[in-house]
Amino acid sequence: MIREKHLPLAGIRALDFGHTVMGPSCAMILADLGADVLKIEPAPGGDPTRQLQGFGMGYFGYFNRNKRSLAVDLKSDAGREIARRLIKGADVLVENFAPGTMGRLGLDAETATTLNPRLVYASLKGFLDGPYAHRLALDEVVQMMSGLAYMTGPSGRPLRAGTSVVDIAGGMFAVIAILAALREREATGEGQVVEAALFETTVFLMGQHLAYAAQTNEPIPPMPERVSAWAVYEPFTLRDGRQIFVGITTDGHWQRFCALVGWQDMLADASLATNNGRVAARGRILPCFACLFGSLTQDEAVALCEKARIPFAPIARPEDLFHDPHLAATGGLMPTRLPNGVETRLPRLPIHMGEADLSLRSDPPDVGADTADVLEALGYAPDTIAALAREGVVAMGTAASR
Repeated sequence: MIREKHLPLAGIRALDFGHTVMGPSCAMILADLGADVLKIEPAPGGDPTRQLQGFGMGYFGYFNRNKRSLAVDLKSDAGREIARRLIKGADVLVENFAPGTMGRLGLDAETATTLNPRLVYASLKGFLDGPYAHRLALDEVVQMMSGLAYMTGPSGRPLRAGTSVVDIAGGMFAVIAILAALREREATGEGQVVEAALFETTVFLMGQHLAYAAQTNEPIPPMPERVSAWAVYEPFTLRDGRQIFVGITTDGHWQRFCALVGWQDMLADASLATNNGRVAARGRILPCFACLFGSLTQDEAVALCEKARIPFAPIARPEDLFHDPHLAATGGLMPTRLPNGVETRLPRLPIHMGEADLSLRSDPPDVGADTADVLEALGYAPDTIAALAREGVVAMGTAASR
């Protein structure tokens, strides 16, 4: 029998003042790792991302699992007093408001760390301190200004990546900084302010292209027009109209594939024995691959690539992941109830840590689901809590279902 293991961040209390993606994704990772994360939402309506449509429909339901919810009006004196009491007992505070917002609320880093010197105050921004620090930033904005959008689309058509890659990566870097600060606190007894930023995160992601640029005098082409380092690194259209990406990146891949499909003439061709030789011969190699895969269905192509043991991937849409057999077998998608009542399955944290169960402990909360419990724990009497609710300082919703 496997003994249940303590979650890695059990006992850590975190306040999530985040909104949209960057802050909530950071706090979600902390929550998945076992921290007690309290999401601070505006009263009475809660986080505005609850109401977003289009691509924004996925934000709240994905990035706010395993959290509790306190709905409070931070523009009121009573609401700010609640926040100050929470800060005194917290280990971590996460915020990604626009520059100056936390200061106007009286909850800036200097004030918070004075209230609680052990606090790790994580400020997630558009830009680190510098000439751009006053600017407002979004994921798409920094993708455009960092060169990422240029690299993603064809020439003249900069294109953002197909998910909130910078917001999420920025949240991940913030988690790294928070964990390092908590580790340092074990030695010093003191917290600190840590920062992560969208622009600098994107620049970090672009580092490989900067290293490339330093070694060439030619303008770097965008990825759709790049000179591939490998001869076969392409999507091919199949007989049933679907597509499959195939990568042959080693001599072993080449030899196994050619032997399996009976391309003995290619195997015997000394000019194709090395990757660089095959790159030079792409013009005659790729039509052969296109013809072969054009004669196969997706099931046949997958079976062929698996047998040849080469890298490949059927080109999927996001919704195809709901039916992915690997995710089904590994529990990679966790049953989740969204705040609007929709039952679905969403990705778990993509790591394993010994025997720790980093799975869903609670669904994304209703607005203010835990307001009453939180205020009681802070010492507020039931009559006072009721009065705060009547005055609109706090809002109380339905308790979380798990």
